[in-house]
Amino acid sequence: MIVGMLTAMPTAALPPSPQANPATRARGDACPGALRLHTADDGALARVRLPGGVLTLGQAAALGRVARRLGDGDLHLTSRGNVQLRGLAAGCGGELAEALDTADLLPSREHERVRNIVASPLSGLDGEGVQDVRPWLTALDAALCASDAARNLSGRFLFALDDGRGDVTGLGADVTVRATGDGLAWLTPGSVRVAADDAPLAALVAAETFLQAARSHTARTWRVSELPLPEGELDRLIRDRLTAAGIAHDEGPEPVGSADGPPPGVVGEALSAHVPLGRLSALQWEALTRVADTELRLTPWRGVVVPNVGATAAQVSESLERLRATGLVTDPASPWLRVGACIGRPGCAKAHADVRADAARTLEATGRPALPLYWSGCARRCGHPSGEHVDVLATPEGGYRLSVAPADRETRTAFAADPSRMGAALAAIIS
Repeated sequence: MIVGMLTAMPTAALPPSPQANPATRARGDACPGALRLHTADDGALARVRLPGGVLTLGQAAALGRVARRLGDGDLHLTSRGNVQLRGLAAGCGGELAEALDTADLLPSREHERVRNIVASPLSGLDGEGVQDVRPWLTALDAALCASDAARNLSGRFLFALDDGRGDVTGLGADVTVRATGDGLAWLTPGSVRVAADDAPLAALVAAETFLQAARSHTARTWRVSELPLPEGELDRLIRDRLTAAGIAHDEGPEPVGSADGPPPGVVGEALSAHVPLGRLSALQWEALTRVADTELRLTPWRGVVVPNVGATAAQVSESLERLRATGLVTDPASPWLRVGACIGRPGCAKAHADVRADAARTLEATGRPALPLYWSGCARRCGHPSGEHVDVLATPEGGYRLSVAPADRETRTAFAADPSRMGAALAAIIS
């Protein structure tokens, strides 16, 4: 139905652009996937897209087997709720693809890198939110995989499906749909409301309109924020297409308010666990699958939500203890919730330090930081959060430079020669 409607939709004419500060891309999109592996210092790396972070227990078991057989044995969570497999042996690409295909983790090989969708992980589980986004997730993923145009999206392009609570709205997605509670949803870009039933179609229309606009410029454009159009022009193009299709409503007020990701512990009819630095061991992965009811939901905050519908209080308590015993975080007061890091040394050749080891030592010495800390081994800052945080950047000369990001207030910076001096450096920039 969605694909048929798209083919019948008229194409709006694109206006000339002032070419205002387009992003400069010297080469094509090299974002890794499950079929396009990236060579790192610790072996090949595969990124497996999991729309909404959702995995059946069978798929979770298959990923665990692949990680043990072909990689370093661990599952590495990303800031988009996807999984990376690291330490893969050279020449294992065919075997990896076959295993993922058998587990139904590659519904379309031509689209596997563009299935970047985050969704409110507690939707339908805790009584919050105003719309269960699972039907949206299923429909949007199917529509993406059926769209010829969508194959041209960058592996960095991101969709967000928000059930109204505002959790994934703040993740800087290229296309966001947020339920508004009145049978409608707010679409960005487009700044327009659509019927909730049309939300997946509207999200795909927005992405395809972006692609059409991007093709009119010579500079490679991977994200909506890079598109060199006059302010508001992409919104107009999207609204025109949705209006012509009869699915745009009055513009209405933009939803306000936001929420954080799921806290560790018991949340509604689910268990929530945070994964320190996003690295899940085989033991932890097995524990999660054992306490799950039917599926796992990986979150963009490097956590896992385990639906546990109908469990008794004793069963819930036993499950939480089982997860905690493996090193997963089940306490909402844990300082680990405020610490993140890229892979660093020795996995990445560009990194200037073993940021994960330094982050763990600093946390042990200083406790829960006043602002989230994100440790980066180099200036690329892979996986850094979009919200306010302390940017802890390893320098080529040694030590770390600290600053508050985004820089929306008076900029303060400090330098720590080694992790033992991190406490003083943090105090110098946080007031």
